[in-house]
This record gives sequence, C-alpha cells and structure tokens, in this order.
Amino acid sequence: MSRWIDHTIWWHVYPLGFAGAPIRPTPEERALSPRLDRLLPWLDYLIELGANGLALGPIFQSESHGYDTLDFYRIDSRLGDDATFDHLARACQERGIHLMLDGVFNHVGVGHPHFQAALAGNDPAAEALFRIHRTEAGVHYDDFEGHQALPALNHDSPAVVDRVVDVMCHWLRRGASAWRLDAAYAVDPAFWAGVLPVVRERHPDAWFMGEVIHGDYTGFVEASTVDTVTQYELWKATWSSLADVNFYELDWCLKRHNELLESFIPATFVGNHDVTRVASKAGAGGAALAVALLMTVGGVPSVYYGDEQAFRGVKTETLGGDDEVRPALPAAPSGLAPQGAWMLRLHQDLIGLRRRHPWLVRARTEVTELDNPRLSYDAVGEEGQRLHVSLSLEPAPRAEVRAPGEEPLVVEPPAE
Repeated sequence: MSRWIDHTIWWHVYPLGFAGAPIRPTPEERALSPRLDRLLPWLDYLIELGANGLALGPIFQSESHGYDTLDFYRIDSRLGDDATFDHLARACQERGIHLMLDGVFNHVGVGHPHFQAALAGNDPAAEALFRIHRTEAGVHYDDFEGHQALPALNHDSPAVVDRVVDVMCHWLRRGASAWRLDAAYAVDPAFWAGVLPVVRERHPDAWFMGEVIHGDYTGFVEASTVDTVTQYELWKATWSSLADVNFYELDWCLKRHNELLESFIPATFVGNHDVTRVASKAGAGGAALAVALLMTVGGVPSVYYGDEQAFRGVKTETLGGDDEVRPALPAAPSGLAPQGAWMLRLHQDLIGLRRRHPWLVRARTEVTELDNPRLSYDAVGEEGQRLHVSLSLEPAPRAEVRAPGEEPLVVEPPAE
C-alpha cells in the first residue's frame, strides 16, 4: 500500500453542492460553467485546517446528483471541462495535496448512451456491459437497489473490467492519487480483484477505498484487494453513543476496530455526503467529542466539508433529501459565518496533535474507564507510544487529550 496515505488527512467535498450547481438541472442549466474553479480559493483553507488530501464527490457528466453517470471521461458541464479539472489538479499538486476521485462503477444513469443502445437491442457490445433480460413480458434489466434510473453494470463482463481500468488510469494520469469506489459492497469482490492489480501495475502509488457499509470488512478487503473500506461501524457507534449517552456501544466498536487494524487501516469519518451531520445527531458538544475520537484512533481520517465549522444538516429519504447535507459554501473562506470558528480551531488543534504523533494512524485503543457518560482510553502505537484520552458527557461535553511532554489539549465546547 502507498506509504503517503499514512500521513494523509482528507477534506471531503461534494462538488456539485459545494459549488452551488443545480442538482436537477434544466437543459439551459447544463451549459458549460467552470464551477470547479470555486474550489481554488479553498485549497489554502484545506492546508490551514491541517489536511493534505482533497476527496471529491462525483465530477463526471451525470443526469442529476452525480451518481447517475453519463460519461466517465467527461467532467460534468455544470462543473467545467478537462481544462478546469487540470487547473484544479495542478493547484493541488503545487500545494502537496493528494486528490481522490469518486468512481461510480456499480451503475450508470439510465440515459447513458451505452445503456440506451443496449436497450435498443442492436448493439451487442453495449448490451454486454449490462444485464438485460428479454422476455415475453418485455425488457428488464438489473439495477442498483431497486432504483430503475440506475442500471447496474455487468461485472462479469471482461469489457466492464477493461472499461473501469481505463477510466481509473485516465484520471490517475491527469493528476488523481486515489479512488473512492462507490457502492463497492454491491459488486462481487472478484471484480475489484480483477481491476485493481492492473491499475496498480500502471500506477503503483494509487490508493483505493471501497464504500462498504456493513458486513465482513476484513474479508472484503482481502477478496477485493482494495486498500481500505469505509468504517461505518465506528461512525455509527460514535454518534449514537454521544446522542444516547451510552459509551458501552463505542467500547464494543473500538474492540472491533482494533481487530480490523490487524489487517488494514480503516477509512474513518464522522460525516460524509450520505448522512445527517454529527452536530445534528449529537449537538455541537457531541460533535466536538466525535472529532477528538476521530483524531486519536487508528485509521485514515476524513473531515466532511462544513463539519469543521459545526454545520448542521439532516438527511431525509425524500426527493432532494440529501441537499441539506450537501450545501454551497461562500466564494472564499472569508465568507464563512464566525459562529463556527471555535470548531475550526478545535479541528486544527486535534489535527496538529495527530501530525505530531503520526503513529496514531495504526494506533490501538485500550479502554481504561467506562461508564454510560464517560469513556477513557489510551491510544497505543506499534512501538509502545501512548497518549491518554478522556471523554465525558456529564455535566457537560468535555474531552481531554494528554500526550507525554505536551500541555493537555482540553475540549470544552461552548454551551448551546
């Protein structure tokens, strides 16, 4: 696995929302607009936060939210074009920022030209890319989790393997460093095992993170050859322990997390583009403790844009139900409201601590005190390094991190 990832902290951005692009655009709203450029004034903010990786949500031509791809080789016109991407990639490289792209390789949008050709039944090569079923009752096709607007690719097809390899290498050549594999759990791990070694032969430093929500994380990593998977178990235990004042759940999950670290380094997070923000789940105080946890346990952490400003947002299962957790940001960091400054400073302090103790990427946790409202643990490095973390929800949310030779880092969020 690429060693640069040991020192990477991602800032995760959903570009269409960040840049204020229309998510359900009219034909006129599809006109070329270089909105990816709006990220440029935020790259120094990313560095000031303490991060050094930019993880982008989908940027390829799509029908609406980006996960219904129409063309894997074309930047979405709502975001720009190849020149816009190259400008961003170059700006990242100049600052030492790694760039991760979102690869939606389980399915495409129903309007994808190859899928439309497959449905028409007069293009065998296109039809081989999908699972089309023709019966007396009509034409049917496999889709993603019952969403007919998202026809699934045929991952048994060598043509799909070749296409995904080519797409990944195309954008790695243009400046990407890593890929997030969307809905990786919905694909037979054998498919990834056929794709990723070929890509690694051409780009040996590339890093691959599979989206896996639950199940046998270690087994999936081994069978698929991905470098890591998304640690949803830890995410869930974090916010629910804080919201329910029940650290016993988190204690159980930290034991499981230690076991995972024996095999791979999990991708850790407390927020992303698919979930209600942690500040809405557990309050600003709970969100602050969640960040203290995120930055003191083993893993490759990511910060979802806005979480470092204590943004709130609730995801709902309705049309547009993701919009609230995928907001537009101002033209530059100077346009941010001052209310989130305390959370930004907390992120900077905790990321700074993690930078001073890079062994934390592989640290195990040893719980030393446990009660419903209190949890204390030692983060322990592979060479015996150690720092102590205490989390408390009563009488008010508070955390303290003690590292040898340093002043204690005390987290005391403002009262809500």
